[in-house]
Amino acid sequence: MASIGRLSTKGTVLLLCDMQEKFRPTIFQFGNVVSNAARVLEACRILGIPPIVTEQYPKGLGPTVPELGASDLKAHAKTTFSMLTEGVKEELKSLGEPKKAILCGIETQACIACTTFDLLERGMEVHIVADAVSSRSQTDRLFALSRLKQSGAFLTTTEGIMLQLVQDAKHPNFKEIQKLLAHPSPDTGLLAFFSSL
Repeated sequence: MASIGRLSTKGTVLLLCDMQEKFRPTIFQFGNVVSNAARVLEACRILGIPPIVTEQYPKGLGPTVPELGASDLKAHAKTTFSMLTEGVKEELKSLGEPKKAILCGIETQACIACTTFDLLERGMEVHIVADAVSSRSQTDRLFALSRLKQSGAFLTTTEGIMLQLVQDAKHPNFKEIQKLLAHPSPDTGLLAFFSSL
Protein backbone atom coordinates (compact mmCIF):
# COMPACT_ATOMS: atom_id res chain seq x y z
CA MET A 1 0.00 0.00 0.00
CA ALA A 2 1.35 3.45 -0.91
CA SER A 3 2.16 5.74 2.00
CA ILE A 4 -0.51 8.30 2.82
CA GLY A 5 2.13 10.62 4.25
CA ARG A 6 1.16 10.60 7.90
CA LEU A 7 3.84 12.36 9.91
CA SER A 8 5.06 11.47 13.37
CA THR A 9 7.84 12.77 15.57
CA LYS A 10 9.66 9.42 15.53
CA GLY A 11 12.04 8.71 12.67
CA THR A 12 11.66 12.23 11.25
CA VAL A 13 14.35 14.81 10.48
CA LEU A 14 14.06 18.51 9.58
CA LEU A 15 16.25 19.70 6.69
CA LEU A 16 16.87 23.45 6.39
CA CYS A 17 18.40 24.34 3.04
CA ASP A 18 20.60 27.36 2.24
CA MET A 19 18.71 30.26 3.83
CA GLN A 20 21.66 32.64 3.51
CA GLU A 21 22.35 36.37 3.52
CA LYS A 22 23.17 36.81 -0.18
CA PHE A 23 19.80 35.36 -1.18
CA ARG A 24 17.85 37.89 0.89
CA PRO A 25 17.30 40.50 -1.89
CA THR A 26 16.64 38.06 -4.73
CA ILE A 27 14.39 35.30 -3.38
CA PHE A 28 10.62 35.76 -3.75
CA GLN A 29 9.01 36.30 -0.31
CA PHE A 30 12.35 35.60 1.41
CA GLY A 31 11.40 37.16 4.77
CA ASN A 32 8.08 35.34 5.06
CA VAL A 33 9.58 32.02 3.92
CA VAL A 34 12.37 32.26 6.53
CA SER A 35 9.82 33.28 9.19
CA ASN A 36 7.76 30.17 8.40
CA ALA A 37 10.86 27.95 8.41
CA ALA A 38 11.86 29.43 11.79
CA ARG A 39 8.47 28.42 13.22
CA VAL A 40 8.87 24.90 11.82
CA LEU A 41 12.33 24.71 13.41
CA GLU A 42 10.97 25.91 16.75
CA ALA A 43 8.17 23.32 16.62
CA CYS A 44 10.65 20.56 15.78
CA ARG A 45 12.85 21.59 18.72
CA ILE A 46 9.82 21.42 21.05
CA LEU A 47 8.89 17.98 19.68
CA GLY A 48 12.42 16.54 19.65
CA ILE A 49 12.82 16.31 15.87
CA PRO A 50 16.50 16.83 14.95
CA PRO A 51 17.34 19.63 12.48
CA ILE A 52 20.12 19.63 9.84
CA VAL A 53 21.26 22.87 8.16
CA THR A 54 23.21 23.37 4.93
CA GLU A 55 24.80 26.42 3.32
CA GLN A 56 25.57 26.75 -0.39
CA TYR A 57 29.15 27.97 -0.88
CA PRO A 58 29.09 30.09 2.33
CA LYS A 59 32.39 31.78 1.43
CA GLY A 60 30.61 33.55 -1.44
CA LEU A 61 26.96 33.49 -0.35
CA GLY A 62 27.35 34.28 3.32
CA PRO A 63 26.06 32.60 6.48
CA THR A 64 22.57 31.43 7.34
CA VAL A 65 20.36 34.40 8.24
CA PRO A 66 20.06 34.92 12.03
CA GLU A 67 16.25 35.12 12.04
CA LEU A 68 16.03 31.40 11.16
CA GLY A 69 17.12 30.75 14.76
CA ALA A 70 19.68 28.10 13.80
CA SER A 71 22.89 29.80 14.97
CA ASP A 72 23.54 27.00 17.49
CA LEU A 73 23.58 24.39 14.70
CA LYS A 74 26.68 23.46 12.71
CA ALA A 75 25.87 24.17 9.07
CA HIS A 76 27.17 21.76 6.43
CA ALA A 77 28.87 23.70 3.62
CA LYS A 78 28.17 22.41 0.11
CA THR A 79 28.60 23.15 -3.57
CA THR A 80 26.19 20.45 -4.81
CA PHE A 81 22.53 21.28 -5.24
CA SER A 82 21.51 18.29 -3.12
CA MET A 83 21.78 18.65 0.64
CA LEU A 84 22.98 15.05 0.85
CA THR A 85 26.68 15.75 1.22
CA GLU A 86 28.91 13.18 2.91
CA GLY A 87 28.61 15.17 6.16
CA VAL A 88 24.80 15.19 6.01
CA LYS A 89 24.71 11.46 5.18
CA GLU A 90 26.91 10.84 8.25
CA GLU A 91 24.56 12.90 10.38
CA LEU A 92 21.53 10.97 9.06
CA LYS A 93 23.37 7.74 9.90
CA SER A 94 24.10 8.95 13.45
CA LEU A 95 20.36 9.74 13.80
CA GLY A 96 19.51 6.11 12.96
CA GLU A 97 18.57 6.74 9.31
CA PRO A 98 15.26 8.61 9.70
CA LYS A 99 12.54 7.46 7.31
CA LYS A 100 10.82 10.84 6.91
CA ALA A 101 12.15 14.30 6.12
CA ILE A 102 10.57 17.73 6.46
CA LEU A 103 12.14 20.13 3.98
CA CYS A 104 12.36 23.95 4.07
CA GLY A 105 14.59 26.42 2.23
CA ILE A 106 15.74 27.55 -1.19
CA GLU A 107 15.74 27.33 -4.16
CA THR A 108 12.76 25.12 -4.92
CA GLN A 109 13.73 24.18 -8.50
CA ALA A 110 17.39 23.57 -7.59
CA CYS A 111 18.49 22.49 -4.11
CA ILE A 112 15.02 21.57 -2.79
CA ALA A 113 14.32 19.53 -5.96
CA CYS A 114 17.69 17.73 -6.01
CA THR A 115 17.49 16.99 -2.28
CA THR A 116 13.96 15.64 -2.68
CA PHE A 117 14.99 13.33 -5.52
CA ASP A 118 17.94 12.00 -3.50
CA LEU A 119 15.79 11.43 -0.42
CA LEU A 120 13.07 9.66 -2.41
CA GLU A 121 15.70 7.43 -4.05
CA ARG A 122 16.91 6.52 -0.54
CA GLY A 123 13.37 5.35 0.21
CA MET A 124 12.56 8.27 2.49
CA GLU A 125 9.21 10.04 2.67
CA VAL A 126 9.55 13.76 1.89
CA HIS A 127 7.28 16.50 3.23
CA ILE A 128 7.94 19.86 1.57
CA VAL A 129 6.66 22.87 3.52
CA ALA A 130 5.37 24.83 0.53
CA ASP A 131 5.14 28.18 2.34
CA ALA A 132 8.69 27.71 3.70
CA VAL A 133 10.39 27.12 0.33
CA SER A 134 10.96 29.63 -2.47
CA SER A 135 12.94 30.64 -5.56
CA ARG A 136 14.00 33.84 -7.28
CA SER A 137 11.09 33.37 -9.67
CA GLN A 138 7.57 32.47 -8.59
CA THR A 139 7.22 30.53 -11.87
CA ASP A 140 10.17 28.30 -10.96
CA ARG A 141 8.85 27.84 -7.44
CA LEU A 142 5.35 26.79 -8.52
CA PHE A 143 6.45 24.50 -11.35
CA ALA A 144 9.04 22.87 -9.08
CA LEU A 145 6.38 22.16 -6.44
CA SER A 146 4.17 20.62 -9.11
CA ARG A 147 7.09 18.52 -10.40
CA LEU A 148 8.05 17.33 -6.92
CA LYS A 149 4.45 16.35 -6.20
CA GLN A 150 4.56 14.23 -9.39
CA SER A 151 7.66 12.50 -8.05
CA GLY A 152 5.93 11.52 -4.83
CA ALA A 153 6.76 14.25 -2.32
CA PHE A 154 4.00 15.45 -0.02
CA LEU A 155 3.25 19.18 -0.05
CA THR A 156 2.10 20.81 3.16
CA THR A 157 2.21 24.14 5.01
CA THR A 158 3.82 25.50 8.16
CA GLU A 159 0.62 25.17 10.14
CA GLY A 160 -0.25 21.82 8.54
CA ILE A 161 3.09 20.31 9.54
CA MET A 162 2.80 21.42 13.16
CA LEU A 163 -0.74 20.11 13.59
CA GLN A 164 0.13 16.80 11.90
CA LEU A 165 3.01 16.32 14.32
CA VAL A 166 0.93 16.81 17.50
CA GLN A 167 -2.35 15.28 16.19
CA ASP A 168 -4.20 15.75 19.47
CA ALA A 169 -5.00 18.68 21.77
CA LYS A 170 -4.03 16.30 24.61
CA HIS A 171 -0.46 16.06 23.28
CA PRO A 172 1.92 17.12 26.10
CA ASN A 173 3.46 19.83 23.89
CA PHE A 174 0.21 21.04 22.32
CA LYS A 175 0.08 24.33 24.29
CA GLU A 176 3.63 25.24 23.15
CA ILE A 177 2.75 24.44 19.53
CA GLN A 178 -0.53 26.35 19.85
CA LYS A 179 1.48 29.48 20.78
CA LEU A 180 3.39 29.14 17.49
CA LEU A 181 0.04 29.02 15.69
CA ALA A 182 -1.33 32.15 17.38
CA HIS A 183 -0.78 34.21 14.23
CA PRO A 184 -1.64 32.78 10.78
CA SER A 185 1.30 32.18 8.44
CA PRO A 186 1.91 35.10 6.07
CA ASP A 187 0.67 34.67 2.50
CA THR A 188 3.62 33.68 0.31
CA GLY A 189 1.77 33.75 -3.02
CA LEU A 190 0.91 30.05 -3.26
CA LEU A 191 -2.74 30.38 -4.27
CA ALA A 192 -1.66 30.56 -7.92
CA PHE A 193 -0.31 27.04 -7.47
CA PHE A 194 -3.76 25.62 -6.82
CA SER A 195 -5.22 27.12 -9.97
CA SER A 196 -2.66 25.05 -11.88
CA LEU A 197 -3.53 21.71 -10.22
